[in-house]
This record gives sequence, C-alpha cells and structure tokens, in this order.
Amino acid sequence: MTRKHKIILFATTILGGALALSAVYAHDVPRVATGFVSHTLCSAAFVSGLDPDQVYAETLDAMPGTGLISWALAYRIDSERKQVTTTLLGVAESRAVYRRGLGCYMAHGADEIADTSLPVEPSDAPRALLPDIAGPAVVAPATPELGAALDRAFAEPEKPPRRTKAVVVVKDGRIVAERYAPGYGIDTPIHGFSATKSVTSALIGILVRQGKLAVDQPAPVAAWRRPDDPRHAITVDQLLRHTAGLAMGSSLQASLGSALEPVNRMKYLERDMAGFAESSELATAPGTAWHYHDGNYAILSRLIRDAAGGSAADVMRFARRELFAPLGMRSVTLEADATGTPEGSTQMLASARDWARFGLLYLDDGVAGGNRILPDGWVKYSAAATPNAWVGYGAGFWTNSGDSLGATYRIEHGWPRDAFFAKGTIGKYVIVIPSEHLVIVRMGTSPNWPPEADGAFQLVADVVAATGKGHVAQGN
Repeated sequence: MTRKHKIILFATTILGGALALSAVYAHDVPRVATGFVSHTLCSAAFVSGLDPDQVYAETLDAMPGTGLISWALAYRIDSERKQVTTTLLGVAESRAVYRRGLGCYMAHGADEIADTSLPVEPSDAPRALLPDIAGPAVVAPATPELGAALDRAFAEPEKPPRRTKAVVVVKDGRIVAERYAPGYGIDTPIHGFSATKSVTSALIGILVRQGKLAVDQPAPVAAWRRPDDPRHAITVDQLLRHTAGLAMGSSLQASLGSALEPVNRMKYLERDMAGFAESSELATAPGTAWHYHDGNYAILSRLIRDAAGGSAADVMRFARRELFAPLGMRSVTLEADATGTPEGSTQMLASARDWARFGLLYLDDGVAGGNRILPDGWVKYSAAATPNAWVGYGAGFWTNSGDSLGATYRIEHGWPRDAFFAKGTIGKYVIVIPSEHLVIVRMGTSPNWPPEADGAFQLVADVVAATGKGHVAQGN
C-alpha cells in the first residue's frame, strides 16, 4: 500500500468514526492515539526498563485496527529529560513525562504536576506482614506437569502471537513455578492496565474499613452535592461495579475504534481526569445498567486522593503504608494525572511477584499475617456478580460467580466456579482460585480476541490439573 493510499485509508477511518460520534470526539482521535503511545512508552522505558521499540511494536500489533495508523506515528525518547513525545503525521503532539517514584503522566502544554518526585522506598515503610513467597532466584517448576504448563503458556502458536512475558504460580502461599520472557525478570515492573482497577477497589476497601467511605451511600463528589442533581444518588458501589450510568462510552476493548470514546479523551487530553468524568451527564439512571469504563475509577481515585491528603505523593504513602508494604510489594508504581489524582483505572506497574502478592491478599480473605487489611466480607463482596454485567464482573474484579455469559464461557473452558480475577487488556491476569489455594499471574502482550488467544484458559486448566489432588507441589 502506498503512502497516499494509507493517508486516504486513515482519513476514511476518522471520517467513519465522526459519523458515529460527534465531530468533537472524532477530532480528538489523533491526540488520543499519540497520548496512548507516549504514556505507554514512557512507562515502559523509565519505569519498567524495557525496550520501547519492542513495546511499541508488540502493543500496537495486539490492538485491532492500529495498523491503519502505526506507520504515521513517530515517537521520540528523550532519555536525559525522561520524557516521550509522539506525533501523528507530524502533528497531534502528545508528551508523557517521568517523575521518580511516581511514574509517568500526560503533560499538557507547559503544565507540570506539583509533585515532582517521591523516594522509591521511604525509610519509614512498614515491614511486610507475610513471609516472602520465594527466594531471590527464579523458581523452577516443582513438577514436570507444571513445567509442561509453562511450556504451553510460553509457546507461540502460528497466529495470533501470544507473547507471554511472565507467569507466576502460587500454591499454598509459595511460588511453585515461574518463568519470564527475555528482557523480563523477577523485579521488572509490568504494566497491569485495567488490573489496576482491582487495586483501586482494595484501596477503597481500606477506606471503608477505616470508616471514611461507605459503599451503599452516595459518593462524596462535590460536583454532585446538590440533591436535585440526578448524579447525587450515585453510590460508591455503583462506581466500583460500573453501574453509575455516566455517559462516557466503553473501556472494554483496546483498539483504534476505542479512540473515539469520550473516556479516552479523559485519559489523554484532560489534565483533570476525575473532573472530566464527574462532569459527564447520565446515559442511564444510576444502578440500572452496566457500562464498563475508566471514568468510574477516575472518580474513585479522586476519593482516594482526597482521603489520603490531596497529592500524588500522599496517595503513594497511603497505599504503601496500608497495602503494598504489608504485603511485601516493593516494585509498585501507581501513576497519576497532572492534578495528582492516581490513574487508578489502568496505570499501575508492578513485578509479577508483586501482582501475585496482591492476589494472595484476596486468597486469604483480606488478611495478611493475622492483620485485617480489607474489611470483613470485602473479598466476597468484590467477587459477587453485578447484575447485567455480561462479562462476569463484581466490584473491581471479574468473577465466575453468577450466570453471566463470561462466567459460563470461562467455566466451560476449565476455570473453577469460584475463580475471580484482576484483568488488564492485551493479556494481563491475576487469577485467584480459593478452592485450589491458587494464585496465577499471567502477563503478556496478546490480542484480546479471540478469548483463547492469550492462552490463559489453557494455563488455568493446566495449573489446576498439575497442582490439584494427587499433585503435591512444593516451591524451591
């Protein structure tokens, strides 16, 4: 295809989207695309220490439709200033900037965030409440069956590419198998994308335990404080479950088409993400319909920021003190927008082992070392199915409880009925299976479709079979 034909095809794609949505949102598409690239590559280069060229190629290849514009995108990595700038056809410039301890954020013009850096590991961080899940070396599979399971997880089918980057299997509180792709290792912070929502849900749970929030009460959002505002009735529970009804589109699929959704204007063009989400009108009455989008978690993140003290640094101190440090999670970066509100829908990076430690908290009913981190009953609440959530979704976690299409499909493909999980786009999973005493972390850069493309169905079935009755596996 010639460059001229590509330009025509790209313009046709944008025009088609403009017919479906307002011209305003269609006009945003180029900067949404460049914003996504800048932020993703900034996090990869300066938080994870990965090859940005490889991350760019693999991430865009995993997202349907992006091949139409990838040829027109150009990015520049400034290692000295620790920032990434991306343009599309030489315009629509977007810039992401790294701050030590706080990761990357989208910069808007001359705007700079007040919090410039945070010590990576403060000296007063609490000690871990749990014994570590493994020693300093990569844990070889404890049995041949687990070895075969990992072999299959990392094998590349003819198409589509699977690109598994890390697998960690925890049985009875210890790692019994783990493996990493070249360039990744025990300490590599991996972008969890929407698996971040599950961590935001946990932080909300901690505020509930502390008596600072109540899930069944209207969310304390200043913009909705008037009793005659129909959004005044939106509860914390409805935000957690994506039933608040705000008209922001969908965040279910990462693709070129999703760049047309208002929620992605919020993520890549707005300085104040929560403020943008809070200003959204209602598409449906609160509590009546399920619409999964990142705006709900932007608002929850503002509630966390305000309760923690009002800044990005305050949020990280709160999260470390109350959640990360007690679990022994030492590699976590929770990125924020330019106002200091954590980007709690998609922007947490952590090592695969730290994602596993987070899963263990939920396997152990919210308790770590005899200390209750989450409120009593919070894990059950989080995994309880939301009516009309066809993918099988609870309060911050995907779930196999209930009779949703998603839960039914997963169970038919070998997942236990009691499994629930944090999930991020293009192949990120933290799977909790209480009946098997298992946590399975799978991180990759895989297409979202078909559902079997990332190999997670096979991995769960293989690991359950390899560690179940008659297969006693002990970690190194």
